[in-house]
Amino acid sequence: MSHNEKLKFRGDDEVLKELCKTNGIAYDKIAHEGTSVNSLEIFFSGFPRMVGLSFFPRLCQLTIVGQSLEIIEGLEGCPMLRDLWVAQCHVKDITGLESCLQLKKLYLYDNQISKIQNLQMLVHLQVLWLNNNCISEIQGLDNLEQLRELNLAANCIEMIGRLLEPNVNLQNLNLSGNRIKSFKELTYLAHLPQLTELALNDPTSGPNPVCLLCNYATHILYHMPGLLCLDTYSVSNSQVKEVAESTVLKKMMYYNMRVRMVQRMLAETVHKLAEKKQTVLQIPEERIRTLTYSFKMYFVLQLRCYVSVQLERELSRLAGDSKVSTGLSSEEALSVRVHSEGQNNGISLDSNLEEGILLKMTSIRERLALWGKKMDEVEALHEREVAHVRSCVEYAIQFLLMELESVGNIRFEEGCSANPWFSICCDLLHLRFCHSDYRAYDVTGVKINKVIRIHNTALRLRFEEKLQMLLNDESSSLPQNYRQRLEYLFYVPNPAKVPEKEDLLHILENGFKTAEQFKALGREEAIPLSNSLYFSEQYRIESAMSDTSHSSFHIMDDSLLCHGWVILSKVFLGNSTPIRNGESVEKNNYPTAHSVYLNTGTKNKTTTKEVPSSPRAHGSESCRQHRKWFIFDNELVLPEYIIYFEYVTTNQEKTNHMYNTEKNSTSPSEIVVDREVLNMEPVLKAQPKLLSMDEKMLLSVTQANMSSQITVLNLHGNSLSKLKEISRISTLRHLCISFNEFTRLDDIRSMHNLEFLDASFNRLVTLEGMKNLPKLRDLDVRWNKLTRAREDTMVLMKHTPVLLRLDTRHNPWKRAKSVRKIILAGLKSLTRLDDELITEEEATEAVGAAETRITQTCLLVHSSTNAERPRSLSLLSTAHFLCELSHNMWNSLQPDWMSKITALNLDGLRISKLSNLNGLVNLRWASFNDNDIAEVEGLDCCLKLEELSLNDNNITTVTGLLKLTSLNRLSLDGNQLTSLEPLVLEQLSSLTFLSLDKNHITSLHGIQRVRSLLELYIGNNHISTTLDIFYLKGLTNLIILDLHGNPLVEKLENYRIYVVFQISSLKALDGIAVEETECKNAKGMFSGRLTSDMVFEKLGHSKYSEITNLSMVSNSIRMVDLSPADLFDALQHINLDHNNLTSFSGLIYLPNIKSLSLNYNHIESILPRRKAQAHLTKRQLLHNKVHSSGYGQQRQTKSNREAVPFGSLEPLMGSLEELHLSHNGISNMANLQLSRLTNLKALFLQGNEISQVEGLEGLHLLRELVLDKNLIKVFSENSFTGQGALLELSLSENRVRELSHLEHLTELRKLSLDSNKLQDTAELEKLEALPSLTELCVTGNPVARSSVYRAAVVLRLSQLQILDGVVITVEERTRAELLNTESSPCPQFSTEINLSGLLPLMSRNTLRTITTMSGGLQNLIQGQDSSLTAADETPQHLSYKYKKHKHCNPARSEMRSTCRTGGSLSITGLAMTYAQGEQKGRSVKSLHLSQLQILDGVVVTVEEWTRAELLNTESSVSITDS
Repeated sequence: MSHNEKLKFRGDDEVLKELCKTNGIAYDKIAHEGTSVNSLEIFFSGFPRMVGLSFFPRLCQLTIVGQSLEIIEGLEGCPMLRDLWVAQCHVKDITGLESCLQLKKLYLYDNQISKIQNLQMLVHLQVLWLNNNCISEIQGLDNLEQLRELNLAANCIEMIGRLLEPNVNLQNLNLSGNRIKSFKELTYLAHLPQLTELALNDPTSGPNPVCLLCNYATHILYHMPGLLCLDTYSVSNSQVKEVAESTVLKKMMYYNMRVRMVQRMLAETVHKLAEKKQTVLQIPEERIRTLTYSFKMYFVLQLRCYVSVQLERELSRLAGDSKVSTGLSSEEALSVRVHSEGQNNGISLDSNLEEGILLKMTSIRERLALWGKKMDEVEALHEREVAHVRSCVEYAIQFLLMELESVGNIRFEEGCSANPWFSICCDLLHLRFCHSDYRAYDVTGVKINKVIRIHNTALRLRFEEKLQMLLNDESSSLPQNYRQRLEYLFYVPNPAKVPEKEDLLHILENGFKTAEQFKALGREEAIPLSNSLYFSEQYRIESAMSDTSHSSFHIMDDSLLCHGWVILSKVFLGNSTPIRNGESVEKNNYPTAHSVYLNTGTKNKTTTKEVPSSPRAHGSESCRQHRKWFIFDNELVLPEYIIYFEYVTTNQEKTNHMYNTEKNSTSPSEIVVDREVLNMEPVLKAQPKLLSMDEKMLLSVTQANMSSQITVLNLHGNSLSKLKEISRISTLRHLCISFNEFTRLDDIRSMHNLEFLDASFNRLVTLEGMKNLPKLRDLDVRWNKLTRAREDTMVLMKHTPVLLRLDTRHNPWKRAKSVRKIILAGLKSLTRLDDELITEEEATEAVGAAETRITQTCLLVHSSTNAERPRSLSLLSTAHFLCELSHNMWNSLQPDWMSKITALNLDGLRISKLSNLNGLVNLRWASFNDNDIAEVEGLDCCLKLEELSLNDNNITTVTGLLKLTSLNRLSLDGNQLTSLEPLVLEQLSSLTFLSLDKNHITSLHGIQRVRSLLELYIGNNHISTTLDIFYLKGLTNLIILDLHGNPLVEKLENYRIYVVFQISSLKALDGIAVEETECKNAKGMFSGRLTSDMVFEKLGHSKYSEITNLSMVSNSIRMVDLSPADLFDALQHINLDHNNLTSFSGLIYLPNIKSLSLNYNHIESILPRRKAQAHLTKRQLLHNKVHSSGYGQQRQTKSNREAVPFGSLEPLMGSLEELHLSHNGISNMANLQLSRLTNLKALFLQGNEISQVEGLEGLHLLRELVLDKNLIKVFSENSFTGQGALLELSLSENRVRELSHLEHLTELRKLSLDSNKLQDTAELEKLEALPSLTELCVTGNPVARSSVYRAAVVLRLSQLQILDGVVITVEERTRAELLNTESSPCPQFSTEINLSGLLPLMSRNTLRTITTMSGGLQNLIQGQDSSLTAADETPQHLSYKYKKHKHCNPARSEMRSTCRTGGSLSITGLAMTYAQGEQKGRSVKSLHLSQLQILDGVVVTVEEWTRAELLNTESSVSITDS
């Protein structure tokens, strides 16, 4: 026996001795020393019982670790105990602490405690450790308000709930190593305001299953922003929490958007069903209208017959005895007679007709009942369809909320035919459907509507962990190939035991209930599954059959029953055995089995023993047995799919035919029967219809002498829209105006005796106008166009105080479900409404709910005082969420109670005005949805309002929001707004959420002022222009936008990617996330596109018709789409330099463009090139062959280009006069198709890569052509064929070597050839073909290096006025002529001049004959006395003003000046020899005395002056030829 075991059997004295020994206390002196001891410790010494502690009354700390204790006892004498450690013992229950009221720390870890109890009295407890026990539920901590540290690690806890909410001072909580699986459980910890340290996965105890899920830390940090330590890691960094909060808020925004989209789809589907129903009801309504019209006619006729007979009897009795009273006054008798004798419809009022009339009326009444029944059937079917749709939408919303609350660890994927698993599920359901099982229900098949795949990470981990544990368990005796024991089975809840929706959501989130929970519901102690669709659906079908509400129609005709769903689950059958007869399905009866089954029937005698492992293995399902399976462990069942289906029945075809709008839902035989009934005798003759009614016509129709005689008036079946003067008939008591064209009843007023009014089958849109009808008791307004129940009820309340019977059926009421309550609340005198008796309970309930004002009681019941919204993933509005938390009305009223209200939810209370809100100065969240508010008012004092919801009201303006500058969420869906109010929106600088769905807004002007906006919902309005998209471009923070249902969506081509391109910050559009590929496509399509919207953005206005000049430089424009072009009819000048245009694009459609600048682009052609296509259709090939298309001719050889008939191309841009295309990289002028610009006068093509001048044939009006800085070498014969009107041609900085083919330029006056490759003056001589040339520049060419080239050019081009930027004077021209003369032979001296390419100069003799000396040299130089021979040409343009060329080199002028003043000039290739020195001396004298006219008695001639200059030149150059 061990030492500890020996101690266990010792007496209390021996145990006490051991305690004293351990703590150093003398056992003999314990009575004396024990009173001073305040701390005892016992570690691993075998302390079997807690004894002798009464000797230590001042004990404050007791530590017992590693003992054999099972019970906590003996602490009654230790009232001062504060710290108690009973750890690593065998304690099973928390007991014996009742006397330790001062206890602050209690450590009970590593025991066998299974329940937290008996701690209610320890109100001072601050630390409690219960880790490493067997606790499965948190309880018994309600009174521990001082608790600061709680350790429950390594237990069996699965749920937290609200059980820790009373512990408001809890700071440190450890729940590691438990079984918490759901994020929803963790959200309850957000209610602990002081919590700073939380452990769910510490290194000692391990994780909870929830810790293994994704986004675990994000979820925790969002809900508990005050945490400083999570799982032993510091999370005090504010940036970490900001990231977590931002992530969760974006998720909430995303799922809020998806929920809204689902709700929108519901509204659209319900609307479509309503339209479908209305279409189906057209024929029944038409038949009812026709039959009712006839019925009323015959009813009046029957009344006339009856009155006529009674009147004759009364008159005969009066004739026999004048004293006998008839009961009628003379006026009444006359009025009755007038009524009965009014319109007889061509039938004599014979009493014999009464029987025929009654028979026909009976037949009509039967037909009306038949058509009424048909309408009821359609209505019932419509209601069932709507209910089914609503049910599906509710499920969809719940799925989305589940995804949000699980932070993405639960996802639902809707399948399509492209998903393999979708096809497998469909095949499996069809294979497991047996027609014979449904024979009793007339079911012929099953149709799959939808398959949803379930992704639940927690359930999958649980399933895999459990399966692995079983496989590792050697005692389980499972087969090696465990996959053979996997099966896919169906589950459908039993609606008699548990609601379907509740059960489904629980399974999707938490998995199947345990076997014990199923037993508690009255079912087998196991999870019931089946491999048969029928046996899975059996409980649901039986429950439906037992419902008496379906007795009137076939069971499967109900859409809620015809449509069904099953959960398809992966199941591990494990050790399976059949159910034994007489034994219940309980685990105790089958201890070694994981599942049991029951054979329910066989489709075929042949069976298979193999259990398929996947849906694909069910190809031979028709040969397998149908079984019911019962699984004992819910962790072995993994729900993976939900399959939605509907049964196909033979009777369903009839139902669908009745509800099919594409077919005639009414049998033609029914209409034939109606006609037969209407043709029964007697047949009324058609009467002319009255179009108007005045007093004269009224008296004529009624055959009355005066209007005061009329008490009953029947105007049924006319075409009246007005009843003028009807109010003058003061005696009128009965009025029928059915089947007319009335839209209002303004003429029916002040009729004090009117008791009955039939206005059915008209077009009434309102009851306003009816006034002063104090005796009206019956009112029939069926089959009209009434929509506003509240307003019409107010009219009747005011003007019909004694109304008893009212029929309002078959009107298109808004909020039709609440119409009856509204009418009953207002008209308290009613006894029958819509042909139904009003019960007292119904009237009382309606009156009680009729309050339309905001009262103090209303504020108390529907408000909350929470200062902050709790951290939650709920998508409810804050007002709704907080008011749900505040269930009870306040117990007492304080003077300032209204100032404490922070949240107010007054949805659906039929409030008509916002009033009595002045005291809500701290109101932060308010909701007034589904009311009758027409104006936003009364909120001026609610300056702290952050969220405001006013959905589904009648609001037309929001000016009342001007002062609410703190608003960050505003919702105004379903109102009557027509525009945004910029002044109001400008004040809402904090607004991040704005919803304006289902209004009548036509423009987004003003929305650009709310720059803080993140979400904008403005679908189902009337926005139709792309201009509105540009208002949104300024919202740089906008990430969610909904424009669905606006005309713009259908009108704008490529709408989605256009919006994505314009608003780059968008993450979701119209409920669909923006993909990266969409952004790329948007940039590819719309980037660089010049549109009217871009012009608006640039200029800030949309007055396109007033724009004359447009400059869009450096905007990366690659396409022009200014449409419609008529908007820009005033535009004349466009500058699109430095862009990415490759063609003129949409510019060709602008009607009045005169100047176009496209410098620094990539222009290839006027029209865009067609992309190469591998396969062209015949039409496309034909299009390419047509010259007017401008395509198909772009890659031509030189010969082909010359042969192209450019005149056949259609001219473009007829107003264009000036075109700039510099620096575009143009290499082929023909491809530009410039000939189509027939009105062009100036063309600038400098800075390109042009080598051949071509494609100008059609430019006959061209005046100026600039081709500088290109690659032109020569000109072709057709280069300037059509440029006879060209005045200026600039070819600077090219590679021109030849000047041929310029003869067509007959009007050319200015030619710039500087910086080219001209070598010989012979090329310059070719310019003689240009008769009008007056200005020439050839600087920078090799030929210009010659000193005499200028003289040669001047001599040859006699009409030239300016050369190289210098004006050619008469003196210069004369010198050129003299130089030419000197070059010829003479007897005085010999001169040799070698100028390559220059023709021989004229001789001196020729020059002398030209010049006459009369008048002197001075007169010659001044041009006052000069004459030329007839053989010479006189310049024709000497009067032109000098104009220096922009490319001229100024150094050239300096050079000429230097030559004149005797400066040195180096000339190569020139050799001169002078024979006579005397002549040289005279020449030198003449040169130095420039003013000299006579030397040595001899006149100094021009010839001599020229010789002197030549001699001076000779002296300064080298004569030796290198």
